[in-house]
Amino acid sequence: MHRSGTAMAWNVFKFCTALRGLGSVMILLVLGIVGVTYYALVLCNYGPALLAATAALDALVALAVLLLFHFLVRPRPALFSAFGDSWRDSAALALHFWIFGWRRWFFDRYLELVMLLWSYFSVVFTDPGGVPPNWRPDVDEERGETAPLSTTELNDTGSSRIRYCRKCNQLKPPRCHHCSVCGRCVLKMDHHCVWVVNCVGALNYKFFLLFLLYTFLETALVTLSLLPHFIAFFSDVEIPGTPGALATTFLTFVLNLAFTLSVLGFMIMHVSLVSGNTTTIEAYEKKTTPFWKYDLGRKRNFAQVFGNNKWYWFIPSYSEEDLRIIPALQGLDYPVRSDFDGQGF
Repeated sequence: MHRSGTAMAWNVFKFCTALRGLGSVMILLVLGIVGVTYYALVLCNYGPALLAATAALDALVALAVLLLFHFLVRPRPALFSAFGDSWRDSAALALHFWIFGWRRWFFDRYLELVMLLWSYFSVVFTDPGGVPPNWRPDVDEERGETAPLSTTELNDTGSSRIRYCRKCNQLKPPRCHHCSVCGRCVLKMDHHCVWVVNCVGALNYKFFLLFLLYTFLETALVTLSLLPHFIAFFSDVEIPGTPGALATTFLTFVLNLAFTLSVLGFMIMHVSLVSGNTTTIEAYEKKTTPFWKYDLGRKRNFAQVFGNNKWYWFIPSYSEEDLRIIPALQGLDYPVRSDFDGQGF
């Protein structure tokens, strides 16, 4: 019986490696969903409604929906103060100008749809973090600085004081796990996401959370906006539009409703993980353990993912200062609780 269970697990494990073949298919699928949503909401419904509106209230509602869909209003009167002189910050500032176009609108509006796509492609193209070549720990991660590792222990792959990946044939930093799909060890790995065709790890976890946030906001807005049109399908009222436009509207509502509910549940789960400074894999490993050595309190736990600079909290980027003073953002070094005695997880 034990062998059968092992074989089943092994078969599923091998099946997961086939996810590499999806490649750009999932990216094209995401872009297709975004395109269909844009077509249904803007081109088939609220765009024509705004142009054909005869009553002021109808025009105002259509305009409000279109503005909310394109723009997430967020005043940023001191935005320039958040950027420094480094090449990374200069590039971020240039990208802001390229995206937002109109000078005045740069200071007081964010393109919600663009923020969604920016966050998405940041997750897709950002390396989640790999183990540096010939990486070696300076101290025992389980016991702290009081128990440095000896040369003998570093060379002993069977030592209980170090973590070793037998698939990659290398030592594993704290909170690092091997991804069967990517075929390598990933720093602070949370999970491998099919939708982004990439691992979610230390270097792109924040971008993934922003992708969830903007996806939820966008899909919730679309669902609420198309709800009257969806209800009209089941009434005796004559609905204007071509059969293709009506079918697209119906499909868009169903898709966005499904994504809103599923992403909401996913967001709630990850908010809980961030508040406890843990990952999906770690939550499973430690299960009901009451003591978690990386739990620094909600405020510090939040900073371990989003940084301290609040101007960067809602964009897929970090300030140079945060990257310098918060080692966890690099994925190799994580502070532990002051009361950690080496006995808990």
